[in-house]
Amino acid sequence: MYKFKREKQISFTDFNQPLGMQMNPDNRWVKKAAMIPWDTIEAEYAKLFPSHTGMPAKPLRMALGSLLIQKQYHYPDEEVVEQIRENPYYQYFIGLPGCEDKIPFVPSLLVEFRKRLSEEVLNEINEMIIEYNTQKDDPVDQDDDDDHSNGSGEQEPNEQQGVRNPTETAANSGTLILDATCAPQNIKYPQDIELLNEAREKLEDMICRVSDEYGFYRPRMYRKKARKDYLALAKCRKRGSKKIRKAIKKQLQYIRRDLGYIANLLENNGVVLSGSDAHLLDILETIYSQQQYMFVSNTHHVENRIVSISQPYIRPIVRGKAKSPVEFGAKLDLSVDETGMCRIEKLSFDTYNESTVLKTAIENYRERTGHYPERVLVDQIYRNRDNIAFCNGHGIRLSGKRLGRPKKDADSKAEKKIAYQDNTDRIEVERKFNLAKRKFGLGLLLTKREDTTRASIVLSIIAMNIDRLAAMLLRFIQFLLNFTISCGLFGCS
Repeated sequence: MYKFKREKQISFTDFNQPLGMQMNPDNRWVKKAAMIPWDTIEAEYAKLFPSHTGMPAKPLRMALGSLLIQKQYHYPDEEVVEQIRENPYYQYFIGLPGCEDKIPFVPSLLVEFRKRLSEEVLNEINEMIIEYNTQKDDPVDQDDDDDHSNGSGEQEPNEQQGVRNPTETAANSGTLILDATCAPQNIKYPQDIELLNEAREKLEDMICRVSDEYGFYRPRMYRKKARKDYLALAKCRKRGSKKIRKAIKKQLQYIRRDLGYIANLLENNGVVLSGSDAHLLDILETIYSQQQYMFVSNTHHVENRIVSISQPYIRPIVRGKAKSPVEFGAKLDLSVDETGMCRIEKLSFDTYNESTVLKTAIENYRERTGHYPERVLVDQIYRNRDNIAFCNGHGIRLSGKRLGRPKKDADSKAEKKIAYQDNTDRIEVERKFNLAKRKFGLGLLLTKREDTTRASIVLSIIAMNIDRLAAMLLRFIQFLLNFTISCGLFGCS
């Protein structure tokens, strides 16, 4: 159940401050709160709770605000709650009616917030925030909307709710920057022998637990011998290929025997596994089949390879970077428009060719603005024949070198100048990657579930956009202040 507040949400002047406390209305968290359309987002958020019975859920402002604070400073869940209790500006940001020295919710609720605010919901919220601040910065659009009204205060059908006439065409304008990166997950670096040893230990624990529950004798599993065989390689400094294959072969044999024990218990003894054990067994069987295939085929590549038992959705992403050629996490395509706002065009834990995202990103840009971008700044991997033909057909200039052999005649000075400017402007998306990974938690994700991990990635982008909007507002205020001071000194009229 969710109780949606029809009245306007609390403003800074209505925030109840304790006696003797003087809060600064120009604080960054006060400015950030003004950048978010809380009422509009809360109206959409209420649709996630169709039932009118049960315990009322926490308000959207409290859920989203707490997660944004966590993204800003990389706090663990317990620390977020304590920081909110100690900081009145945080309490205002999450929508509390006044400053109070008590925790607003238990730390475990942050997990529920991340589950509830899914990837799709957060992408919509990101779009609402960008659109809300664009409308505030462009009051001319409101005058244009009034001109298109039909005299009764209602808009024409083509202009209602931002719906554009698909037959109308506008000149290309603006810039779209697109690139891909990986958001690494906080997991142990996967090695075959480590993964097999962990799988064996989990199978042995499952067999012992099921045998004790149903009153069966525990079968012989030679756990000490299997552990000794694993440590013989784990403690070895110099690992030859023959020694590694021998250790992997032994662990595969132990796992095959344990899987046989469990299959016998399920088929012949009427054992029924719990939901979590059945799910774990499916993961362990998949790991065994993958490792057995790679051992027999003498290869290190297999489709949908599992690299973590606790997080089986994670896949290895080959990046080819000098620092980390392979990363383990989600791959995402990030677009940056001419205003510096970021959007996630695609997010997947499976590897994909980023060139397939270009057309979708351009069409999304047209749906938002009503026109195609004048230029698209991308890496060379996006410049395939299909994408080049698409951009040429819509009058879009795609950055990068031409396909094929270089021409004998060198490019003109004007073309070189354009190419240099494109490369310079394209660095903006690399700055966004660096900022999101260094400051907003995209460099190392600590969530465990697939849905909460997706939500955490989108939250990093939302927090980065809000931080940019607040910084732009503060710079504008500082400019007005400096201009006022200079006019007072020099007597400007």
